[in-house]
Amino acid sequence: MDEKNPPNVFFDHDPSLVMPNIPEIKQKLTEIFGEDHVSTDFADKIAYGKDYWLISNMMNLEGKIPAYPDMIVWPENIEEISQLLKYANQHKPPLPVIPYGEGSGVVGGAIPIHGGITVDMKHFTSIEINGINMTAKIGAGVNGKTLERYLNKRGYRMGHIPQSLHTSTIGGYFAHRAAGQFSGKYGKFEDIVKAFELVLPSGEIIESKFSPRASVGPMIENMFLGSEGTLGIVTNVTCRIWPFPEKQAGLSFVFPTLQASLDAIRITLQGQINPAVIRIYDVLETKRHFGKTEKRSKNKLMVIFVCEGPTELVDLELKITRRNCITHGGIECGDGPVEHWFETRFVVKESSEFAPYGLVFDTVEVAIPWDKTDELYTRVVKRIMEVPGAMMASGHASHFYPTGVCFYFTFTAVPRKGQSHLNIYNQCWDATIEATLEIGGTAAHHHGMGLNRTRWMHLEHGSVYPLFQKIKRLLDPQNILNPGKLYSENTSQDNTDLAYYTHQKLNNPTNQDPNTKGSK
Repeated sequence: MDEKNPPNVFFDHDPSLVMPNIPEIKQKLTEIFGEDHVSTDFADKIAYGKDYWLISNMMNLEGKIPAYPDMIVWPENIEEISQLLKYANQHKPPLPVIPYGEGSGVVGGAIPIHGGITVDMKHFTSIEINGINMTAKIGAGVNGKTLERYLNKRGYRMGHIPQSLHTSTIGGYFAHRAAGQFSGKYGKFEDIVKAFELVLPSGEIIESKFSPRASVGPMIENMFLGSEGTLGIVTNVTCRIWPFPEKQAGLSFVFPTLQASLDAIRITLQGQINPAVIRIYDVLETKRHFGKTEKRSKNKLMVIFVCEGPTELVDLELKITRRNCITHGGIECGDGPVEHWFETRFVVKESSEFAPYGLVFDTVEVAIPWDKTDELYTRVVKRIMEVPGAMMASGHASHFYPTGVCFYFTFTAVPRKGQSHLNIYNQCWDATIEATLEIGGTAAHHHGMGLNRTRWMHLEHGSVYPLFQKIKRLLDPQNILNPGKLYSENTSQDNTDLAYYTHQKLNNPTNQDPNTKGSK
């Protein structure tokens, strides 16, 4: 495989149109980053042309690649990034720039659908602990597992433990407003972040001010959290940390109905008891995950809890959580199911096991207020199973609040005759998101929007959506940062904007440009 005979590219772009002077551009970037930190090797382009979006893995199995950048750079300091963005704006035409962490996102957020320059942040690896303020200043390229191990050895814990812990970075958590498995105790990433340093699309460097709390007008910094590399490139983040927990303990219960388990958890949280981990598995997922390890789980829903912190606090949380579960019909199953969860919580083998057999598989996480939880679960499962070719729809709840729940749905489908894998994939996704938005849920809880969900942005945000577009045009008037994600470039939603292009491309899986009648 080489550049003279490239593979089939799904989001095909013509490098001669996007970057007409590759040698000249490479020479300029070499002046900025050094020769060893710039690459146009085709092997590197392919490696940086995808993330862990499930449908992109299927593309690879079919001999396609989702897309590829025109070159990759590996900056070592913030000034290099600033120089790159200034140059990208000045160049005619402007050059797309795509920030990159470790490529474990699952919605296509890092895929360079219009080529350009991918910026790998792996050299931003500093960690500075302030044990008095209980904060840590962390480079955007620091790996999640590396960070937690580093803190643990020094008696601390940040507690942000996503399923992608081993293959994700602080910059990725910032870009996607990530949530970890222990979020009940430590919060989501927006709760953990206290300050950050970032390069705007113009190349201007900004640094937010650290304080325990402030009331100094609108907190404009918050709009960068979850911006998915479209409004700036984050270089370091100051996060709050905690003492390493004195005690950790688990509980598990089986419940006869989803509503009974939800009621037990709602009463617990609204009573100001906050287990670090809470997970409800529906009957199908209980059978899949616990059927071989817990006999009492047959035809029931498994619920697990993990509490950690000072011993006295953990004992109190266990006592009240146990009481609430028993009151609502739960049957205690000990800590065996919790130990099993700890052993398997990072296993995501289905995503690679199913695809070679032609099965379409994915997960979709959404959130809903308490008063619509049972309705959401029932409606989404029903809608997915109405899709021709759908074989299975299941769900678990993985994050909880005093005001509502995050549901995590899983679907498996097999295309019928004349139906493409991408077509049935989109139908299952559409069924899930449409059902969620219809009853007031949110289209994404912690994976972000990426490519897969950008088409839902205007429905998700309603009258606020044009404000997002205005902010994007104000900060990035030439649309150089991660183009094609989050925003339509035209408020009229006409056929020339990138969101329309992406939507049409995803629903029309050929190499034909949806804006023309002929091939590209």
